[in-house]
Amino acid sequence: MAASELAMEARNLGVRFRRNRRGRRNLKDLFSGSSRRSRPDEFWALRDVSFSVAPGESIGVVGRNGQGKSTLLKLVAGVLIPDQGNMMVNGGVAPLIEITGGFVGDLTVRENVRLTSGLHGMPRAEVARRFDSMIEFAGLGDFLDTPYKHLSSGMKVRLAFAVVSQLDEPIMLVDEVLAVGDKAFREKCYRRIDELLAEGRTLFFVSHSERDLRRFCTRGLYLDKGQLVMDGPIAEVLDRYNSDQS
Repeated sequence: MAASELAMEARNLGVRFRRNRRGRRNLKDLFSGSSRRSRPDEFWALRDVSFSVAPGESIGVVGRNGQGKSTLLKLVAGVLIPDQGNMMVNGGVAPLIEITGGFVGDLTVRENVRLTSGLHGMPRAEVARRFDSMIEFAGLGDFLDTPYKHLSSGMKVRLAFAVVSQLDEPIMLVDEVLAVGDKAFREKCYRRIDELLAEGRTLFFVSHSERDLRRFCTRGLYLDKGQLVMDGPIAEVLDRYNSDQS
Protein backbone atom coordinates (compact mmCIF):
# COMPACT_ATOMS: atom_id res chain seq x y z
CA MET A 1 0.00 0.00 0.00
CA ALA A 2 1.37 3.44 -0.97
CA ALA A 3 2.24 5.83 1.87
CA SER A 4 -0.51 8.21 0.74
CA GLU A 5 -3.07 5.43 1.22
CA LEU A 6 -2.00 4.60 4.79
CA ALA A 7 -3.56 6.01 7.95
CA MET A 8 -0.08 6.34 9.43
CA GLU A 9 3.49 5.20 8.92
CA ALA A 10 6.47 5.27 11.29
CA ARG A 11 9.99 4.98 9.90
CA ASN A 12 12.90 4.37 12.28
CA LEU A 13 11.29 6.50 14.98
CA GLY A 14 13.48 7.60 17.86
CA VAL A 15 12.83 9.95 20.78
CA ARG A 16 15.53 10.93 23.23
CA PHE A 17 14.98 12.47 26.66
CA ARG A 18 17.16 13.86 29.44
CA ARG A 19 16.93 12.46 32.93
CA ASN A 20 17.25 15.87 34.60
CA ARG A 21 16.28 19.43 33.72
CA ARG A 22 19.82 20.77 34.20
CA GLY A 23 20.98 18.61 31.33
CA ARG A 24 18.31 19.59 28.83
CA ARG A 25 19.38 20.81 25.40
CA ASN A 26 19.61 24.55 24.80
CA LEU A 27 19.48 26.64 21.61
CA LYS A 28 23.26 26.54 21.25
CA ASP A 29 23.16 22.74 21.28
CA LEU A 30 20.37 22.61 18.68
CA PHE A 31 22.12 24.88 16.19
CA SER A 32 25.66 23.65 16.75
CA GLY A 33 24.73 20.02 16.18
CA SER A 34 26.02 18.93 19.58
CA SER A 35 22.51 17.67 20.38
CA ARG A 36 23.16 14.74 18.04
CA ARG A 37 25.86 13.36 20.31
CA SER A 38 24.91 11.02 23.11
CA ARG A 39 25.30 12.31 26.64
CA PRO A 40 25.49 10.39 29.91
CA ASP A 41 22.15 11.73 31.17
CA GLU A 42 20.23 10.89 27.99
CA PHE A 43 18.08 7.87 27.28
CA TRP A 44 16.06 6.73 24.27
CA ALA A 45 12.35 6.43 25.06
CA LEU A 46 11.90 5.00 21.55
CA ARG A 47 14.53 3.72 19.13
CA ASP A 48 14.26 2.46 15.52
CA VAL A 49 10.49 1.85 15.64
CA SER A 50 8.86 1.21 12.24
CA PHE A 51 5.34 0.15 11.32
CA SER A 52 2.44 1.13 9.07
CA VAL A 53 -1.31 1.22 9.70
CA ALA A 54 -4.03 0.93 7.06
CA PRO A 55 -7.26 2.94 7.35
CA GLY A 56 -9.79 1.16 9.55
CA GLU A 57 -7.24 -0.99 11.42
CA SER A 58 -7.49 -1.36 15.21
CA ILE A 59 -4.02 -1.35 16.77
CA GLY A 60 -3.31 -2.15 20.41
CA VAL A 61 0.01 -1.04 21.92
CA VAL A 62 1.24 -3.19 24.80
CA GLY A 63 4.21 -3.15 27.14
CA ARG A 64 5.17 -2.47 30.73
CA ASN A 65 5.16 1.05 32.17
CA GLY A 66 8.00 3.21 30.92
CA GLN A 67 8.60 1.30 27.68
CA GLY A 68 7.57 4.05 25.25
CA LYS A 69 3.84 3.46 24.69
CA SER A 70 2.59 6.93 25.61
CA THR A 71 5.58 8.52 23.88
CA LEU A 72 4.59 6.74 20.68
CA LEU A 73 0.99 7.91 21.07
CA LYS A 74 2.17 11.51 21.46
CA LEU A 75 4.22 11.20 18.28
CA VAL A 76 1.12 10.06 16.40
CA ALA A 77 -0.83 12.96 17.92
CA GLY A 78 1.85 15.45 16.87
CA VAL A 79 2.57 16.49 20.46
CA LEU A 80 6.19 15.31 20.17
CA ILE A 81 8.67 15.63 17.32
CA PRO A 82 11.03 12.65 16.83
CA ASP A 83 14.78 13.01 17.24
CA GLN A 84 15.24 10.22 14.70
CA GLY A 85 13.17 9.02 11.74
CA ASN A 86 9.72 10.37 10.95
CA MET A 87 6.03 9.86 11.72
CA MET A 88 3.49 10.34 8.91
CA VAL A 89 -0.22 10.63 9.73
CA ASN A 90 -2.87 11.01 7.04
CA GLY A 91 -5.90 12.83 8.40
CA GLY A 92 -6.86 14.37 11.70
CA VAL A 93 -6.85 12.62 15.06
CA ALA A 94 -9.33 12.53 17.94
CA PRO A 95 -6.98 12.38 20.95
CA LEU A 96 -8.39 10.57 23.96
CA ILE A 97 -5.05 11.04 25.73
CA GLU A 98 -4.42 13.17 28.84
CA ILE A 99 -8.13 13.55 28.35
CA THR A 100 -8.92 16.46 30.66
CA GLY A 101 -6.20 18.70 29.20
CA GLY A 102 -7.40 21.90 27.58
CA PHE A 103 -10.36 22.53 29.88
CA VAL A 104 -10.41 25.83 31.80
CA GLY A 105 -11.21 25.66 35.49
CA ASP A 106 -13.03 28.98 35.83
CA LEU A 107 -15.26 28.42 32.79
CA THR A 108 -18.57 26.62 33.12
CA VAL A 109 -19.36 23.22 31.66
CA ARG A 110 -21.33 24.93 28.90
CA GLU A 111 -18.45 27.29 28.05
CA ASN A 112 -15.86 24.51 28.16
CA VAL A 113 -17.82 22.33 25.73
CA ARG A 114 -17.96 25.17 23.22
CA LEU A 115 -14.34 26.17 23.74
CA THR A 116 -12.82 22.68 23.63
CA SER A 117 -14.90 21.57 20.65
CA GLY A 118 -13.79 24.68 18.78
CA LEU A 119 -10.14 24.14 19.68
CA HIS A 120 -10.41 20.66 18.15
CA GLY A 121 -11.68 22.23 14.93
CA MET A 122 -15.42 21.58 15.21
CA PRO A 123 -17.37 24.38 13.46
CA ARG A 124 -19.60 26.50 15.70
CA ALA A 125 -22.79 25.32 14.00
CA GLU A 126 -21.75 21.69 14.50
CA VAL A 127 -20.98 22.34 18.17
CA ALA A 128 -24.49 23.72 18.59
CA ARG A 129 -26.02 20.73 16.80
CA ARG A 130 -24.14 18.18 18.94
CA PHE A 131 -24.17 20.08 22.22
CA ASP A 132 -27.16 18.29 23.75
CA SER A 133 -25.85 14.83 22.83
CA MET A 134 -22.45 15.62 24.40
CA ILE A 135 -24.06 16.79 27.64
CA GLU A 136 -26.41 13.80 27.70
CA PHE A 137 -23.48 11.40 27.17
CA ALA A 138 -21.57 13.03 30.04
CA GLY A 139 -24.66 13.05 32.26
CA LEU A 140 -24.04 16.67 33.26
CA GLY A 141 -27.33 18.30 32.35
CA ASP A 142 -27.71 19.64 35.90
CA PHE A 143 -24.21 21.17 35.89
CA LEU A 144 -24.18 23.29 32.72
CA ASP A 145 -23.44 26.50 34.60
CA THR A 146 -21.08 24.94 37.15
CA PRO A 147 -17.41 25.98 36.89
CA TYR A 148 -15.31 23.10 35.58
CA LYS A 149 -12.98 23.27 38.59
CA HIS A 150 -15.88 22.31 40.87
CA LEU A 151 -16.58 19.03 39.06
CA SER A 152 -15.38 15.73 40.48
CA SER A 153 -12.54 13.96 38.67
CA GLY A 154 -15.02 11.41 37.29
CA MET A 155 -17.29 14.15 35.95
CA LYS A 156 -14.33 15.82 34.25
CA VAL A 157 -13.41 12.60 32.47
CA ARG A 158 -17.01 12.02 31.38
CA LEU A 159 -17.20 15.52 29.93
CA ALA A 160 -13.89 15.18 28.10
CA PHE A 161 -14.78 11.81 26.58
CA ALA A 162 -18.19 13.13 25.53
CA VAL A 163 -16.57 16.02 23.64
CA VAL A 164 -13.64 14.24 22.01
CA SER A 165 -15.66 11.17 20.97
CA GLN A 166 -17.92 13.48 18.96
CA LEU A 167 -15.07 14.61 16.69
CA ASP A 168 -15.25 13.41 13.10
CA GLU A 169 -11.51 12.74 12.74
CA PRO A 170 -10.63 9.44 11.02
CA ILE A 171 -8.08 8.35 13.64
CA MET A 172 -8.79 7.75 17.34
CA LEU A 173 -5.95 7.79 19.86
CA VAL A 174 -6.89 6.22 23.20
CA ASP A 175 -4.57 6.04 26.22
CA GLU A 176 -5.99 4.24 29.27
CA VAL A 177 -9.07 6.49 29.36
CA LEU A 178 -11.28 3.43 29.84
CA ALA A 179 -9.49 2.66 33.11
CA VAL A 180 -11.28 5.55 34.82
CA GLY A 181 -14.91 6.12 35.67
CA ASP A 182 -17.50 3.74 37.01
CA LYS A 183 -18.67 0.53 35.33
CA ALA A 184 -21.77 2.11 33.77
CA PHE A 185 -19.73 4.89 32.17
CA ARG A 186 -17.09 2.46 30.89
CA GLU A 187 -19.82 0.43 29.19
CA LYS A 188 -21.12 3.61 27.58
CA CYS A 189 -17.58 4.35 26.33
CA TYR A 190 -17.25 0.80 24.99
CA ARG A 191 -20.45 1.21 22.99
CA ARG A 192 -19.30 4.56 21.60
CA ILE A 193 -15.95 3.12 20.48
CA ASP A 194 -17.77 0.20 18.87
CA GLU A 195 -19.90 2.70 16.94
CA LEU A 196 -16.84 4.62 15.76
CA LEU A 197 -15.07 1.43 14.66
CA ALA A 198 -18.19 0.39 12.75
CA GLU A 199 -17.92 3.69 10.87
CA GLY A 200 -14.45 2.67 9.68
CA ARG A 201 -12.34 4.79 12.03
CA THR A 202 -8.74 3.81 12.69
CA LEU A 203 -7.97 3.01 16.35
CA PHE A 204 -4.58 3.36 18.04
CA PHE A 205 -5.11 2.07 21.56
CA VAL A 206 -2.70 1.98 24.52
CA SER A 207 -3.91 -0.08 27.47
CA HIS A 208 -2.89 -2.51 30.20
CA SER A 209 -6.32 -4.13 30.02
CA GLU A 210 -6.05 -7.39 28.11
CA ARG A 211 -9.84 -7.57 28.04
CA ASP A 212 -10.11 -4.19 26.29
CA LEU A 213 -7.27 -4.94 23.89
CA ARG A 214 -8.87 -8.21 22.80
CA ARG A 215 -12.28 -6.53 22.47
CA PHE A 216 -11.26 -3.61 20.28
CA CYS A 217 -8.01 -4.53 18.53
CA THR A 218 -7.11 -6.96 15.78
CA ARG A 219 -3.38 -6.22 15.70
CA GLY A 220 -0.79 -5.47 18.36
CA LEU A 221 2.51 -3.64 18.73
CA TYR A 222 4.65 -4.83 21.65
CA LEU A 223 7.19 -2.31 22.95
CA ASP A 224 10.01 -3.14 25.34
CA LYS A 225 12.79 -0.74 26.33
CA GLY A 226 11.66 1.62 23.61
CA GLN A 227 11.97 -0.91 20.81
CA LEU A 228 9.34 -2.78 18.80
CA VAL A 229 9.60 -6.41 19.88
CA MET A 230 6.63 -7.78 17.95
CA ASP A 231 4.01 -6.64 15.43
CA GLY A 232 1.23 -9.13 14.72
CA PRO A 233 -2.28 -10.38 15.53
CA ILE A 234 -3.35 -9.05 18.93
CA ALA A 235 -3.86 -12.51 20.45
CA GLU A 236 -0.32 -13.59 19.50
CA VAL A 237 1.20 -10.33 20.69
CA LEU A 238 -0.54 -10.62 24.07
CA ASP A 239 0.58 -14.26 24.40
CA ARG A 240 4.18 -13.18 23.77
CA TYR A 241 3.92 -10.26 26.19
CA ASN A 242 2.41 -12.43 28.94
CA SER A 243 5.06 -15.09 28.38
CA ASP A 244 7.84 -12.51 28.75
CA GLN A 245 6.35 -11.29 32.05
CA SER A 246 6.11 -14.76 33.62
